[in-house]
Formats: sequence, structure tokens, C-alpha cells
Amino acid sequence: MSGDVVRDGEGFVVAAEVIGAALLVAAAEVPGLLREGRIKVGQEEGVGEDEGRWRLSFTLGQRRLRLVVDDDGAVLTRSVVDFGTIR
Repeated sequence: MSGDVVRDGEGFVVAAEVIGAALLVAAAEVPGLLREGRIKVGQEEGVGEDEGRWRLSFTLGQRRLRLVVDDDGAVLTRSVVDFGTIR
């Protein structure tokens, strides 16, 4: 995943291909879904023993991609969760 996450000032830019693959949508659809607010985005800065790490979350419907990256954007962990149908 080298180059898939790039530091951009105070935040990060994640490749649409990475987000799309995890959330089961075409990469070309990702920018529009982000603009519409349908893909929810979260960014949390680590503190204490997690200082220098960031947690980036992308959620669409019941699927969530979570990346933990270092200050340079190198991916340390990646997880995808499908919460299934909520009743």
C-alpha cells in the first residue's frame, strides 16, 4: 500500500482505489460519495503511547475501513468491518 496514503498538511489523502475496494464501490464513485457526505470520514490523532499515529476511518452504510498510519502516512494496520444488516 505504499503511496496509497499521503500526508497533506494536518490531514491525509487516501487513494480512492483503497477506499473503494474496502467499501465495495468503484474508485471513480468515491469522490462524489465523499462530497455528498455518504462516505463518513474520521481522523483521530494518537496520544500518549500512540503519539505519532493516526486512525483514519471511512464508513459507507454498514462497511467501515479503518487505517492506522504513522506521521508520514505509512499504513501500520488496516481493517475492514461489515456490520451486516441493522434491524
